[in-house]
Amino acid sequence: YTHFTSPIRRYPDLMVHRLLERYMAGKPSVNKDEYEEYCIHCSEMERKAVEAERASVKYKQAEFLQDKIGERFTGLISGVSKYGLYVELDGSKCEGMVSLRTMDDDFYYLDEDNYKVIGQHNGREFRLGDHVKVKVKHVDMQRKQMDFVFDELPAPKNPKFQKPTSGKKKR
Repeated sequence: YTHFTSPIRRYPDLMVHRLLERYMAGKPSVNKDEYEEYCIHCSEMERKAVEAERASVKYKQAEFLQDKIGERFTGLISGVSKYGLYVELDGSKCEGMVSLRTMDDDFYYLDEDNYKVIGQHNGREFRLGDHVKVKVKHVDMQRKQMDFVFDELPAPKNPKFQKPTSGKKKR
């Protein structure tokens, strides 16, 4: 697999061009072990470049949101985990997490098979791909992490549910 149509050439593409040129000129084959080492090195460097790009994008996203604490945004649930929901903000594409710990109206659990988080008592569901409204709660520049909280929650599926007010039963 090569990227011959890519406007920016990668080193592996140059290696392929040189090999083809060599073979078309009728020259002998190259040292396979040596080229395998080159390929491994190129793959490692490409992975590092991708990681560096992701880190720089996350840093710029955090930098963009650091002075927007408390501001409201709309977004899309882009991931679900046992810790919370990843939300990608419309427009800016900044991604942060709504921690399940901040969702104190119920106990929420992860339904991995269906990519959703469900309220144990109220039945409220948050699915991968749902549109939501969030506020920026915290931005950690060192970790390049953005924390959100829900600004508005959808109605519970169980209409009889009411959030407990204290842990004590009323008489």
